Amino acid sequence: MVLTFFWILLGAVPRYAVAQTASAGPPVLREASLRTDTATYLLSRNTVVQAGGSALYFWYRRDDETVELRLYPASAAPARPLRLRRSTDYQLLDSLSKEADGSFRTRLKFQNLTSSRFLRLVVEQAADSAGTAPLRQVVPLLPLARTAVDLRIPDNELFVGEEKVLELISSNARNVHATGEWVRGADFDYRLVADANGVLRLHILPNQLGTRTLALKLQTERPTLGPGGHLSYQLPVLRQEFNVKASRLRFLSPDKRSVTLDEASRRKGVELILDNGRSFELRRTYRIEDQEEPGGELIADLFIRQFLSNDRVLCLLRPYNTHRQTEGYLYIKESDVARYLTNLDITPQAVIRNVQVLHRGGDWTPGLSVSPGETVDVRLEGEGLLKARVTFEDLPVIPSDSSVRTDARLVYRVRVPVSYDKRKSTIFNAGQPTGYALGVKEFQRPHPLDFVSVVYGDGARPITRLNGPVLYDGTIRDVVFQFNPNAIDGNEQLFGKQYLSFEIRTLNSKGDLVEQRSVDNVVICPGDQSARAAFYQDKQCRTDPLSLNSLLGRKTYDLDEWSRIIVTVKHQSSQYADPGYTQTVELVLKRRYKFDIDVSFPAGLLTRKQGDSGFGDLGGISLATLAQFSFYSPTKINRLRPYKIGAGFVALNAFNLGSSSTNRDLGLVILGSVYPTRREAKFTFPLYLGGGFLLGTQRWFYMLGPGIGVRL
Repeated sequence: MVLTFFWILLGAVPRYAVAQTASAGPPVLREASLRTDTATYLLSRNTVVQAGGSALYFWYRRDDETVELRLYPASAAPARPLRLRRSTDYQLLDSLSKEADGSFRTRLKFQNLTSSRFLRLVVEQAADSAGTAPLRQVVPLLPLARTAVDLRIPDNELFVGEEKVLELISSNARNVHATGEWVRGADFDYRLVADANGVLRLHILPNQLGTRTLALKLQTERPTLGPGGHLSYQLPVLRQEFNVKASRLRFLSPDKRSVTLDEASRRKGVELILDNGRSFELRRTYRIEDQEEPGGELIADLFIRQFLSNDRVLCLLRPYNTHRQTEGYLYIKESDVARYLTNLDITPQAVIRNVQVLHRGGDWTPGLSVSPGETVDVRLEGEGLLKARVTFEDLPVIPSDSSVRTDARLVYRVRVPVSYDKRKSTIFNAGQPTGYALGVKEFQRPHPLDFVSVVYGDGARPITRLNGPVLYDGTIRDVVFQFNPNAIDGNEQLFGKQYLSFEIRTLNSKGDLVEQRSVDNVVICPGDQSARAAFYQDKQCRTDPLSLNSLLGRKTYDLDEWSRIIVTVKHQSSQYADPGYTQTVELVLKRRYKFDIDVSFPAGLLTRKQGDSGFGDLGGISLATLAQFSFYSPTKINRLRPYKIGAGFVALNAFNLGSSSTNRDLGLVILGSVYPTRREAKFTFPLYLGGGFLLGTQRWFYMLGPGIGVRL
C-alpha cells in the first residue's frame, strides 16, 4: 500500500511544476488576455502561483480549444513590434496584428491541452536600429478542466476471485489519469484502463465476502481551481457498494502471471506456487482445462511437489497449449471433475516473423535499409513479443510516446549515428540473433547543383546562378566544369554520391546544330569534411574538372560569332528514388560589331559638288562598294543596330549608259547608312548620307539619298 502511494505521488509531481514567468531585461508586456467562447482571462488577474512562479490559467472544454490572444506592450507606443514565438503546442491561425487600442491580436488553436506539459507563450521584441538588445518575456499557461466521473452498474453482485470489468462515465474521459496499474486493498483490487477509443474501464477483483464498499480515488491530468486559488488534481471519492459472494469454485492465485510455452517448459515443466487447495494430494498430477465440463482442451498438467508453510503449495506446471487470461478461467480438474479455478497467460516463445521499417514521411516497407544520421521506426511482428528483449547492435533506441507494445507487435524508434561504422546492425532478442538485421546504406539523395561551377573566361561561377543565356564578349578558350565535394554533405543533412550526366550542344549563329556530345555517369563523392567521407571511397569518384574541349571536335575557341554552347547538367534518374535537379548553362559568343564588304545600289541620290550653288538633279541607280562596320545591340542576341558606317567607292549613275549622260563619275566616299531591322524583309530600302572625292571631276561632293537592298 505504501509503495502504491509512493508511485502515485511520484507520477503527480511533474503535473504540479509550472514554469515561472520570466523576461529578459525590462518587461515586454503590461497585460495579456486569453478569450475563449465563454470567458476572458487576464494576466494581471487570472494567475495562480505554483512552485515559486505564476501562470495564467484558463478553463477549456476541448483539447483543440481555439482562443483569442491579445498582447498589450509595456510601452503605449512601442518602437519595435511584438512577435510570438511558434510552438508545437499550438497553431497560429492569424498573424500577430496591431489593433486600434495598441494591443496585438491573434488567434491560437491548441493541439492537445490535456497531455501538453509546460505550456507557455514566448513574446519577443526585436532589436531596433539603435542597437537596443532584443527583449523576451515568457508567459506560462495553466489549462484547467472540469471533470465528473460516475459509475453505473446493472447489478452489484461480485464473486471472490472473479474479475469484473465496469465502464466509467465521465464528462472528460481524457482528463482522467488512467495508469492501468493495480491498486491493492483489503476488500478490493482495482485498476483503471483507457482503451483505444478513450472509454474508461474499471477492473475490479474482490477479496472479501459480504457487503463491501469500494472507495475509488481517481486523479486528473489537468487540475481544477478551488477556493483560495488552490489547485487540485484529485477527483471526489467515488463510492459503490457491492455484494461479494463466494464462488462455486475456489480461485487459486498463482505467483506468476505468465508462463512461456516452449520445448523446455513442455518437457521439464515450470515451477509455480499456488494457494493451497486443501484437497490437493502430494505428488499427484492434476489436469488443467479451459472449460468446467468434461472433455475440455488440455492446457497444462499440474504436479503437486511440496506444501509450503504459508498455506501455499509448490507445483510443477507443464504447458501444452497457449491460453490468455482474457479468454476465460482455467479449471483444475481431478478425474474430469473441476475442483478449483485459476488463471494465467500461457504464451508461446517470442518469435519474430516479420520486420518493417518506416522512414520519416514515408510508408512501412519490408526493405530494412537505413542511412547514417537517420531516425526510423522499426516494427516487429510475431508471437509472444511482450516477453522479447529486443536490442539493435550498437544502435540506440529512442523512447517515444507512439511506441506500440503488444504480444503480436512491437514498434521501436531507432537512431542511426552519423559515425556508425558497420554495414549492418543485427537485431537481437535476449542477446540471441533473430535472423533480421538493419542494413546501413549510405544516403543517395540528389543535392542541388550549387556544388558544380563553370569557368569560361571569368572566374568560376556556380551553375545555379546562371539564369538564362550568358553573353560573353571575347574568345572562349575552354569551358571547364569544376566540382566542390565539400559542399554536398552538411552537418545535419547527408546526401551521398552525386551521379550526374552532361549533355553538350553547340549551335551556329542561325541555330543549326553543329555538334552534340553526352557524358554519363559522372560520380562526385562528398569531400573530406563529410562525416561519412571514409565510406564514400570509390574509384569512380571524380575529382578533376570536366573540360569541353577534351570532348568536342570543334573547339570552343574555333566557334564563329554568335555561336551558342548549351550544356545541360542533371542527375541520373536511375540512381535516385526522388526526382533529381536539372540546370542548363547557355554561353553565347557575343560581338559588338562586325566588318564586311558590302555592295549596294543607291538610287535617286542628291549630290552637291564643291563650287556648285545647289543640289543637282536626282541621280540614277549607282553602285557602291564599301568596307563597312555593323554594330550589334548589347542586350539582344545577334541583333544588329539600324545603322552602318563604311568607306569605299561609289559609281554615280553607273547604270545610266546613255551617251548623253554627263553625271557619271567614280568617287571615294565615306558613307553612313540606316537600315530597317526587320529580319523577315527580303527587300530593304536603306538611307545613305556621306561624302567624298570625285576622281573624274577632281572635286569634293556630298550625297544623300535612298538605296535598294536585297536579302538572300
